[in-house]
This record gives sequence, C-alpha cells and structure tokens, in this order.
Amino acid sequence: MSLSVALHAQAGGESPLLSDSFRIGSEGGALCQAQSAVSDPAARTMFDRAWTLVCRDAARPVGQIYALRRGAGDNDALLLDRLAASRKTAVECSAAGGVTLPNVGAAMMRNCTGAVGTYRILTVTRGQTLYVAQGYAAYASALDLGLRSVLRGRIVTGKIDVATTGSGEAGFARLQAATLDPQTVLAEGYRRNASGNYAEAAEFFDSLTDRLARDPGVNNLTPAERSNRAHEYLVNRGLQLSNLGLFDQADAAFAKARAIAIADAVQIRLRRNFEAMHHINQQDLTGALAILDQPLAGNGGTLTQGDGAVTLSSAVAAAMSSGASQARALGVRQDSSLTPAERAAIIDAQAQQLRGTVLRLSGQPAPAREILTKALAGAVAIRDGRVTSITRLRAQLLGEIALTYEAERNFGQAEAYLNQALTLLAAQYPETVALNGTRARLGAFLVRRGRNDAALAIYRSIMASTMGNRATLTGMANQLQPYFALLARELPQRPELTADLFAASQLLVRPGAADTLEQLSRELSAGNDEAARLFRQSVSLSRDIERERIMLAQLRQAAEANEGLSPQIAQAQGEIDQLAADQASTLAALAAYPQYRAVSPQILGLTEMQAMLKPGEGYFKLAQLGEALYAVWIDGAGATGYRLAASAGEVAHKVAALRETISLDVNGAQTTYALDVPVARSLYLDLFGPIEQRLAAVRHLIFEPDGAMLQLPVNLLIASQPGVDAYEARVAQGGDEFDFRGIDWLGRDHAVSTALSARAFREARAAAPSNAAQSYIGFGDNAPLSGAVLTASTRGAAGDGVPGDCNWSPMQWNRPIPATELRKAAQAIGGQGNQLMTGTAFTDAAVMARSDLDSFRILHFATHGLVTPPHPGCPARPALLTSFAADKGSDGLLQFGEIFDLRLNADLVVLSACDTAGAAGMETTRAAGLSGGGGALDGLVRAFIGAGSRAVIASHWPAPEDYYATERLMAGLFAAGADQPVAEALREAQIRLMDDPETSHPFYWSGFAIIGDGARPLIARR
Repeated sequence: MSLSVALHAQAGGESPLLSDSFRIGSEGGALCQAQSAVSDPAARTMFDRAWTLVCRDAARPVGQIYALRRGAGDNDALLLDRLAASRKTAVECSAAGGVTLPNVGAAMMRNCTGAVGTYRILTVTRGQTLYVAQGYAAYASALDLGLRSVLRGRIVTGKIDVATTGSGEAGFARLQAATLDPQTVLAEGYRRNASGNYAEAAEFFDSLTDRLARDPGVNNLTPAERSNRAHEYLVNRGLQLSNLGLFDQADAAFAKARAIAIADAVQIRLRRNFEAMHHINQQDLTGALAILDQPLAGNGGTLTQGDGAVTLSSAVAAAMSSGASQARALGVRQDSSLTPAERAAIIDAQAQQLRGTVLRLSGQPAPAREILTKALAGAVAIRDGRVTSITRLRAQLLGEIALTYEAERNFGQAEAYLNQALTLLAAQYPETVALNGTRARLGAFLVRRGRNDAALAIYRSIMASTMGNRATLTGMANQLQPYFALLARELPQRPELTADLFAASQLLVRPGAADTLEQLSRELSAGNDEAARLFRQSVSLSRDIERERIMLAQLRQAAEANEGLSPQIAQAQGEIDQLAADQASTLAALAAYPQYRAVSPQILGLTEMQAMLKPGEGYFKLAQLGEALYAVWIDGAGATGYRLAASAGEVAHKVAALRETISLDVNGAQTTYALDVPVARSLYLDLFGPIEQRLAAVRHLIFEPDGAMLQLPVNLLIASQPGVDAYEARVAQGGDEFDFRGIDWLGRDHAVSTALSARAFREARAAAPSNAAQSYIGFGDNAPLSGAVLTASTRGAAGDGVPGDCNWSPMQWNRPIPATELRKAAQAIGGQGNQLMTGTAFTDAAVMARSDLDSFRILHFATHGLVTPPHPGCPARPALLTSFAADKGSDGLLQFGEIFDLRLNADLVVLSACDTAGAAGMETTRAAGLSGGGGALDGLVRAFIGAGSRAVIASHWPAPEDYYATERLMAGLFAAGADQPVAEALREAQIRLMDDPETSHPFYWSGFAIIGDGARPLIARR
C-alpha cells in the first residue's frame, strides 16, 4: 500500500532547512499525517535538529531523523549510544553495511532486532554533519524518503510501501496497540472540545483518567503534579458530559474533582468555570451565578511565578496550528507557553463571559454588555491577541455582545457582531462544529428578523458542512430549534423542504447514542485488523483535511493584503482536494465492514430512502429538540413532515403512564396493572394523527424512535376507537379489566421494524443473507454465584450495588433464566449442528474465545440484561449477564464493547432478556437521573449490529415468564416458514397471545422489537 509520512521538527540548533512540519511520500495519496514533535529533552540536547515520523497506521512515532555535528572524537559506538538514549528501546544491531540512496549516494545501514520487532538505522555523512534515520523496518521506505527530504532541503516525493496489520508481524501489531503520549492525548481532547466535538473530547479525558491510575510513568510525577492532572482530566470530562446532556455523570465527575486537594490557581479557576457552565447547560442561572460569586478556594486568588511558566501545550494544540513556519510567514503567532498569570487571566475572562451570559439571559442586556466588552478587551490584550487558542472564547464573547444589542433592538450592531464572530472562527476552525454553532446563532437571528430565505441558506450551509465532514450535530439541538420550527411552518406551502427536515433530523444524533458511538469508534480504532487500520487512516485523513482548511483560510485572509500568495492558495486547495479523494477511497473500502457501518454518521437523501421502500411500507422518523418533537413520514406516494401538537414532555408523561401499567418494580416485585387504554389511543393520535390514512395503507411500518418513544414499543398503540369504547363498556359492566381482546392494536395489522437510523436500515436491507453453515446457538442459564437459586418471574435487574460503587449487586447472578426457551427454539428451528452454551460453560470469556460464532445464522441469548447504571453518576455500560469462570478469567458480564469485537455472520441475534431495546424500569431510570431512554438501543443493539448481525430482536421490559408467555412467543417466532419475513413471523406469534385472555395484556406479547429490516426472512430458503 502507499503512504506518505510527515516529519515534525524539534528545533535544537540551527534553523531547519525544511518547514517544521511537512509531508513526504505523496505518490499514491497522502495517507499519513504530521503529529506532535519530539518531546524528549534528551533529544534536544544530543542532536542539532530532530524530527519524528508519525504514520496514520501507528499509535506512536515509527521513527526519528536526526542531524548532529560530529566532533573529532566521535565514533560509531558513541553514535549508537546517543541513538539508544533517544530511542529508549533496547535493540541489537548488525555491523554497518553500505547502501546507495537515490539522489543521495552512499549511506550506511544497520539492521537491528528488539522487543518490538525489526529496526533499521541509516546514516549519511555530509561534511561535519551526520544525518541519521532510525525506525521500524516495516517503514523502511518512509525512513528512506524522510532522510532524503532532510538531506535535500525539500520534500522528495515517492511511494512508500509498508506492511499492514494483517502481515502477522507481532512487533508491528504491538506498535499500533501502544498509546499516545498523555500530553498529546490531552491536546487532542482540548482540540475536540474547541471544535465542538464533545463526545470525542469526553472519551479522551476519560482515557486520560484511566491512564493516570495505571501508567507506570505517573510515578515520576510529584504528588502536586499528579493531583493537578487528575483534577484537570476530571473537570474536563465533567464539562464534556454536561455538554452532551449527561448531567448526572457530569455531577459525579465534578464531585470527584472537588475531592482532590489542589492549590494550583489555574486548576481552581478551571473548576469554577466548568461547573458554572454545567449549571448554565441545565438552565440553572442562579446556581451558575452563585458559583461565579464564590471566593476562590485556597490560594486561588493569588498567583506566584514559582520556577517558570505553566506549559500550555495542550491548550495551544487545541488551536490546531498547521506548519508553524508558514503560519509565521502569514503573520500568525502561536505561542507555546503562557505564564500562570496569563493563563489565569484567560480563564478569568471566560468567567466574565459566563457572568455576562447569565445577566443577558436574566434580562439585563446593558450590564451584561459592559462585562462582556471588558472580558473581550482583557482576552485580546494577552500577548497582543497572539494567543490563538482563545479564538473560540473571543467568538463566544462577540456572539454574546451581539445578543445584548438585539435585546435592545439595535439589530444592525447585533448582526455586525455575529458576522465578526463568524469571520474569526472561520479562520481558525473552518467547517467545524464550533463554526457551525456560530452560523446557527446567526441563522436564529435571521429567523427572528423574518428573513427566512437568508436563514435557510445559513442553515443549509451548516448541514452541508456537517455532511461534508461526515460529522453529526450532537450538542447543537438547542441552537437548531429555530431551523426545525421554520421548516415545520414552511412545509405546508413548500413540501420540498421535507428533504431538508429529513436530512437535518438524521444529523441530530442524541447524546446517549453519540457517547456510545464514540466508545465503539475507539474500540474499532484500537483493533489490529484491516477495518481498524482503514478506520484510523480515515480519522487521520479527516484531521489532515481540517488542518489544511485552517491553513487555506489563513492564506486567503493574508492574500487580501498580499496578492503574491495565490500560488500557495492553489497548492493548499490542491492538497485538500487530494486528501478528500483519499478519504473517499478509504471510506469506500471501509463500507465493507459492519463495525464501521455501525458507527458511521453517513445519512441518506430523501429520494434514496423512498427508492429503498417496498410496496406497502412506510418509514416514520421522530426527532426531539428540547420540548418539540418533529416527524417525517415517507412512503411510496411521497413524503411529508410536521411538528407534533403534543410536546416532548407530554409524550414522555404518556409513555411513563403506559410503562407503569405494563412493568413496574414495586418493592422488588415486578407488577403489572391494567393498561391505560385511553392513553394508548391518545398517544397514537399524537404521533400518527396527521398521517393516519397513509399509515393505514401500509402493512410494514419502519419506526425510528426518539425521546421517550425509545422506551416504548409502538405496536401497543391503539389504531382505532371502536375497540377502546367496547373495552371500557365491558369493564364498566364488571368485565375483566385484564382482558384486552378486541383492541385494534397497531401491531395487529402492521408488521413493525425498529430502525437505529435511516442508514442503518438501508444497510440491513442491502446486506446479503448469512451463508453460515449452522442454524442456531443459544446462550443462557448462567451459574449462580452462591447460595440458593432465586426463582425469576421476569428477566429484570435485581437490587442495587453498593452506593457510590458502579458495580452491580451479586444478587443479579442468583436468578438464572432456565434454558427451556433455548431448547425449544433449537428444536423449532431444526437443522444440523445446533448448540447451547449454558451453566458454567456460559461465561463471557468463553463466548469471546469462540472462533466459530460466524458459523451460526441465529444467536439467542436468554439471560438478564443490565442497561441503566446502578447509581446516579455511573456511566451507562449495557451488558448481558453471564457465568463467572472458575479461574476468575471472567467478570460475569458480556459488555457492549466486547460484543462489538465479536465476529458474527448472523441473520438474527435474539436478546430475550431485560430491557435490551429500551430503558430500564421507569423508577430505575429516574433514580439514575436519566431521561429520554434508549440506553440499550445505543449500546447492546448497536454492538451486535457492528459485530455482524443483520438484525436484532430485543425487549423493552423484563421478558415475562408467567403463562410461559416468552417461551410461547419465541416458539411461534421460530416456527416461521422458509422465506417468511421475520416481522410477519413475530406479528403472528404476538396475535396468538393477543387472542388468549390470559396473555392479551401487552406485557406478554408487545415487548419484543425487531431492530433492522423485518422484511428479511427469518430462515432464508437455500
């Protein structure tokens, strides 16, 4: 394969001949990127100049290039000692042999071996300077081209051939598995926060917290340094979680940070600001102001210089500078460190911005503007405005000042300030979430001024930018509410805007899903197969494009005063075009892997979605923004969209009322009440009233839920009134209130599929049937931990763990689900080679160790599902309960990250467990501080889809054991005939339970949902 490698210089003596950062090996596509410079102080003292080679395929540098002046007494032994000291990796080298480098001439080469694989050292002498390239032999051609570029003082193009992770070289795989330097990870976290990618930023800070607890290198830190790092990681993670709306987890992170004893004035200020932002995110303005008014703890009010400056490499890196020497030529300064007083001043300016925001939102525009203007002046005054890492802060201040002018009806000044903010961000964060947030603020202003066409143009630029970056709008829901409201108002007169509503609703990935997708993306990135390699390559290409866009924006800005920059502008645009072509090629290759398809944010156009639907099918998508719910309906006749008359809160109230009559935990016992029939009918009208006739004309409903509807199967809504009237009349005359026969359930006449997204549905529909040789494998009946086995009437979660501990109670493992259902399913399916894993054999370690899971078309888990966190503040990490291994090689949980790493080739995975399609019981959900539901859809289901299953059947509440309801339902499902659609098979099985008075309550038949394409056959004819 072809790669290009970047070299990043660390100045040590004379100025480098090349720029600080440059790309080599551009033939065949630039598939590597520049990373951070050599940070080892030893390298700076031992060598005049030093570069590090960073390739996309590797998690750490793959080599170094050095230039050093040779003294009279220097010899080869001294050279090798210097290299060993800089490398910090023990290798054994052969004697030097002569080689010839193109356009260079004679060179010496040593082949070496070590714990991380084969190594190579190239040396070339030019006068009194010795040039050295050392690195992994897998990247020999990169070392060669890099050395030639340094020697010639310009970029030498050429093709680089490297081994891929599939080569089997253990050293190369270990190289890729290594983690980046913590300061680099910190920089990446700040960079993602600055550009508005909060889910990614949260994961970076989370990983840093984990590493601080386990990395041996932290022993070299002083106690104060360790405390400061732990504090900085926690408050940053808390802020990112708050930005995502995960407030209970943010509370927990801030509480942990407050428990750390710190005296650093900068850290104290950071926590003050971030906690104030957390309160503003929750619309608690009083709480935010109270935090800002509190005196700083400890010595936070005073700053001492100590022994030097506080390095701001992480924050400076967040500015995403590209090519420092070229930036200086454009008049852009990027300082590498700030004094404590300077950094504190920046943080204090941010605090004033927060105070001004609170005053503005409280209806005090003039006092707010006074504070905001002073804060802006203070921020710009630091180093004469040359600190590029505060660009976003400056833009936020400009935006806030604009809104104070608007509040006073000075609309001209308001628009001018909004455009200033836009111009400022466009030069430093082009086409990022941060820039799009500023665009959204301008768009909302235009909507308020009645300039709808101009506003639509702004919002469409946001959508185009987001789609072009293959990103999402997570964290921007509040800012986009005016856009969705505008579309809904205009749609009756302009039906073509349905396409805009459909596209925008797909980009609004809810926070829980974004958090899960980011974790699964990290899981994919950490792999060592071809999909992981391509994914890392894709991520790096995206970063390259981002950096090149920054440079292009700066060049265009500078070109206003210097027409001579036109060639550089053309070259930069060419680089971006080439990178975009490489990215398209990489993504085309990635599309073959289900793990990537499960995390890809790519969306579908309305026309493409319509073309995918079969006769008799309709697609219904919900999207929640604050208290508003929007719907898009697509069928063969066309498409439409509307805002629901009911608010999100009203829908959530009805969902809660229904769930509490279906499955409610009362003092540890699962309890069912008579369903609130009028509420089920009312909720149907809330959702489908405007398109009721179109829904009646289809037989297969594909439903993509959002908000509270993530917690409820749509098949139990009531499609017509006569059955409701007959039921109420019967009950009024003393009839059985638990006999629901005669009700016109939506699921009676409609087969229902649930979609994770439009694209996920398309992928499920387009996937070829499994060619696995065996039909079925079942998992369940876990071995209890100890003591008497408890009888389970449902498959729910039992008991809480220890308060403050995010582990589950051991009681969970003492209620195994009998294997009867698995045996009956295996018998119903028939075929050769069906298997069961039960009892002590059913451990998570044993499941993950199987290399033949891709040999089964159906995988069936009859076990407890753990979805919501045990306590407030704990992260949602859905898992399936398994047995513990005797050798303690198992933790008793098959977690969603482990599921994602399985290799399946399944038509269907059945999760006959607790709440594996929605949120846990309402009481548990509320106790955990969650709202909106969808935890399992965002975790377990996505993980199985990513592992390679075409569809998943999962439950919305604890699967009932009474009247053998779940066994009967599953037996009916697996009795499907060849080529019968799985949604039809499930519907027919559900109707049999609907028509039995003992099981006519939706608790018994409604809970299971098909996620994927229910039109696919359960058992394909061979």
